[in-house]
Amino acid sequence: MDKLEIYKNIKTIADELCKEDKTYLRADLAFELKKEQSRADKKAAKREKMMNMPSYRLMVGTAKYMDKYFLDPILGFILPVGIGDALTSVFAFPFIYYSLCVVKSIPLTLAVIYNILMDVLIGAIPFYIGDVLDVFKRSYVENLRLVTGYIEDDKEIINKVNKKAFWTAVFIVVLCWLIYVVISWAISLGTMVWDWIVSLF
Repeated sequence: MDKLEIYKNIKTIADELCKEDKTYLRADLAFELKKEQSRADKKAAKREKMMNMPSYRLMVGTAKYMDKYFLDPILGFILPVGIGDALTSVFAFPFIYYSLCVVKSIPLTLAVIYNILMDVLIGAIPFYIGDVLDVFKRSYVENLRLVTGYIEDDKEIINKVNKKAFWTAVFIVVLCWLIYVVISWAISLGTMVWDWIVSLF
């Protein structure tokens, strides 16, 4: 812990000990501070263990290549409509596994799935429009940020994700329907264009 965190912990512990207007020795404060330090050490060890897991390192590598090196939009551009997005979605499974089985948070898992589905929906827009938009929608980096926030006990991220859990679940259902509609429309449109091209010859 840094000096500011130590000071805050000392003040918190001292306030707790003095709530009943009783007198406490410095030894009491030292004992409570030692317990707080022990809890902090355990939390740090757990964090280090979680971040050294192969699944976490896989997420870091996936976010790097899929978003920072633009492998996600490149695959969507090369492969036929829907196939590229379905393929790149497979790389999102480590994020789902980690949030559900390691962090063990349903709200976090819902947020991860929401980001993945949003990425699929954007990528499914035909005529390469979705692939261009996909460059700016970095769902893998965002999911890594959320997962890391939970590991590091970032209260702001945790509270934000937890508060949105219900509506995230609702939007997941809506996104699944929208993905079905967009892909069906894209396939129908592609078939019409292909039939028109064939009719010219």
